[in-house]
Amino acid sequence: MAEDGNQRLGTLVETSAGGERVRAYVPAPLPPVPPLDLGQFMHVYERAMAAVGRLDGVTTILPSTPLFLYMYIRKEALLSSQIEGTQSSLSDLLLFENDAAPMAALDDVTEVSNYVAAIEHGVARLRSGFPLSLRLIREMHAIILKSGRGTTKQPGEFRRTQNWIGGTRPGNALFVPPPPDRLGECLDALERFLHHEDAALPPLIRAGLAHVQFETIHPFLDGNGRLGRLLITLILCEAGILQQPILYLSLFLKARRDDYYRLLQEVRQAGTWETWMEFFLTGVAETAEQAAATARELIAMFDAHRQAIGRLGRAAPSALRVHELMQARPIVTIQTASDRLGISFPTAAAALENLVEIRIVRETTGRQRGRVYAYSDYIALLDRGTEPLPA
Repeated sequence: MAEDGNQRLGTLVETSAGGERVRAYVPAPLPPVPPLDLGQFMHVYERAMAAVGRLDGVTTILPSTPLFLYMYIRKEALLSSQIEGTQSSLSDLLLFENDAAPMAALDDVTEVSNYVAAIEHGVARLRSGFPLSLRLIREMHAIILKSGRGTTKQPGEFRRTQNWIGGTRPGNALFVPPPPDRLGECLDALERFLHHEDAALPPLIRAGLAHVQFETIHPFLDGNGRLGRLLITLILCEAGILQQPILYLSLFLKARRDDYYRLLQEVRQAGTWETWMEFFLTGVAETAEQAAATARELIAMFDAHRQAIGRLGRAAPSALRVHELMQARPIVTIQTASDRLGISFPTAAAALENLVEIRIVRETTGRQRGRVYAYSDYIALLDRGTEPLPA
């Protein structure tokens, strides 16, 4: 690897895994040497920064930024988990959180719900002044794997055994990350880079570099992909580029999965950081532009629906309260609406039926008892691109 004089490449070290000798890859520390040629992707960087700035701005004019974040974070959790193979849908997650039965396997929905909790924990810690660090990464990992299929994969602990990517065993793997005895030095170097202030490497570029390095180190037995994608958003929040954790690349990476894995491998094999950065920044630009457009659509939709509800006359006040609740919980039962709003069961039932009548809400069960109501237009808007990948 690095023997050919390219200092960007790591070294291959022989190690034992699964009863066979394999060559594991230890990456060179960041930043790359020789330094990045920023000129190769500066036009995309400028587009990405402008798009992130517009996204950050549009969140300040949302009627309720927390409501948009609530749903957007759930969409990201779903997409990031789908890349790892879950078959859950956004409706499944919302049903699960509403104590109604989801259609997907419970383990799939639990994994997505854990990811939501990990995002919220990470952002809360940063806001309390806690640094983006290996400790915080471990805390979030423990939450992602606290239930579901990951509970046996050492939640919150860096791996003590060799792992591999692709293939059925280390010997035929596509890629073998650093051996356990080299993990500490790789992670320490990554943590130093996360705190590295360099005007030539602004936060958005550092996020793109750190993501690849984290995926290359692959420090956990499971959950590396989800945490590596989350790391991007946390870096931008900590740096103040984003006021809210609202930029997530999973939809872009899901759509370009083959390119994504190929470019990660090319960085390891040939040190092609500039090619990766152009891809990454294109993803940031497209993702930020789409998120800002979605936020504007939501503002217009909520406003149009409030006006329609206002025409209900005496029934309008309770229907407006239920509508506001469903912006935060797009799937509810009559009992949920009653409990959350402190109104009687008949009042909640009447409000929901009024919303059904004017086609803002849809009843999903067809039953007389235990009815479940969905804010269909809202879910459909956020559902774009979240169709589960083929099993």
